[in-house]
Amino acid sequence: MRLAFVAACACLSVAPVAQAQVAVSANDGKSALVDGATAVTKTPSPDTVTILDLSTSSPRILGTVRAPASVVGPPQSVAIAPDRSLALVTSALKIDPSDSTKTMPDDVMTVIDLRATPPAVLATLTTGRQPSGVSINASGTLALVANRADGTVSVFTISGTTVKPAGVVDLGAKDSGPSHVVFTPDGTRALVTRNNDSVVSVLAVRGAAVSYAKEDVVAGLKPYGIDVTPKGDVAIVANIGAGTTGGADTLSVIDLASTPPRAVDHVTVGPIPEGMAISPDGRYVAVTVMNGSNAMMTSPFYHDHGLLKILRLEGTSLRPLTEAPIGRWCQGVAWHPDGRSLLVQCMIERAIRTVRFDGARLTAGPSIAVDAGPAGLRAR
Repeated sequence: MRLAFVAACACLSVAPVAQAQVAVSANDGKSALVDGATAVTKTPSPDTVTILDLSTSSPRILGTVRAPASVVGPPQSVAIAPDRSLALVTSALKIDPSDSTKTMPDDVMTVIDLRATPPAVLATLTTGRQPSGVSINASGTLALVANRADGTVSVFTISGTTVKPAGVVDLGAKDSGPSHVVFTPDGTRALVTRNNDSVVSVLAVRGAAVSYAKEDVVAGLKPYGIDVTPKGDVAIVANIGAGTTGGADTLSVIDLASTPPRAVDHVTVGPIPEGMAISPDGRYVAVTVMNGSNAMMTSPFYHDHGLLKILRLEGTSLRPLTEAPIGRWCQGVAWHPDGRSLLVQCMIERAIRTVRFDGARLTAGPSIAVDAGPAGLRAR
């Protein structure tokens, strides 16, 4: 285990964080979009993590710390403890020390104390290679990390603000590309999207013991992001299969109440559903769609904006409700805990956009500038 205490902190506010509704944004300072592909920027800046206070009428920055982050991978690369005491941030890729124009898999997760004033890095822990999606269970005692380059899931125990490694789950397929992992609300199961072999694997969770249940669900082509309803009856999967070639991609509905779980609905949303989140009341699904905004400008698939789409979830049926244009190369989306507004990260603009939702329409609100490309996002 690699351990590094209290990294440099650039604090933009000293307001206390304890118990406040918060959002945490992981920001990649090394990546740029060059001719429709992710590349190392010629002028890298430090990766950072920005903590936002959502308890006021307009979100405000509480503080920013330096910590490794990556735009590569699903934007659920951030997890927040249920009591909002700490955040976990994974770093999928780092600059190759032998060639500063390239990246290579990283293997670190940063633990951030959200109750410190200002917020502070507590520790840097070792994961598997290319850690991507990360989640914390409802009791705040266990965290799981999907390791895309290893075909594994790392297990960590949580006690207060102490996070310790507790094992590794081998999915039995090194090249399966596990991208995100999420717990069911009762904490007895977890679901892992396998981007390379297009299945969603079920993990059994018993205390701190986590194992591959040898049960897989076929959802869609190249599953990526995933979320579970507060009741635990449904999971929504974002599939990014055809998007890079301009084709329309899908969200899939997995019925978790069935034995075994199975996909029961699929809805087309457009090219590359990147970020995805279920509303706190379980009634709506928000998804950021690239919409060709990350393609070369000369590409027939190029558009000068992405899309934020809201779909209504009724039982196990998902139906489009409304949408609005957003910026380019947009990543994570998170619901405000009140369910009446959202945060959307846009890499090109280096901004987090606020969007109001009245149950039928989306209305653009103010943007929040961050010091690097916002790439991973969670709110609680």
